[in-house]
Amino acid sequence: MNEVSFQTTLHVRDTCLCLHVQRAARALARRFDEALRPLNLTNGQFSLLMSLNRPEPARMAPVAQLLAMDRTTLIAALKPLERRGLVSIGVDPNDRRGRLLTLTEAGRALLAEAMPVWTRTHADVDALLGVDGPDRLRSDLRAVS
Repeated sequence: MNEVSFQTTLHVRDTCLCLHVQRAARALARRFDEALRPLNLTNGQFSLLMSLNRPEPARMAPVAQLLAMDRTTLIAALKPLERRGLVSIGVDPNDRRGRLLTLTEAGRALLAEAMPVWTRTHADVDALLGVDGPDRLRSDLRAVS
């Protein structure tokens, strides 16, 4: 029987881009979750609210694509926001099967309250990456996504 050596395990641990991106994503998520907790928001909810901050109601497909979610996951993420009165889900008058997503006034107010928290937290993370680090990281992440 062939086995994977411990040296190989260490090599994968130290070089696997997927592992390092996942760890960084979890650490960033925890940092933003903690910062947004006083507003009763998670970083995922903040991103979802921000994706709906637009002049016209959004269709589900573009929001799901932006957030890298499937439709089922997006619907599950929307439900608590809808219950809190932050998001409205309506029928698309041009396609009765489709849904339109709208940020309510309460959602807009909470997003405005969350922005200074996000800005401070984001500045703290940017500072960890150095002068060119944030732009380089965003560029590199776009390249692999």
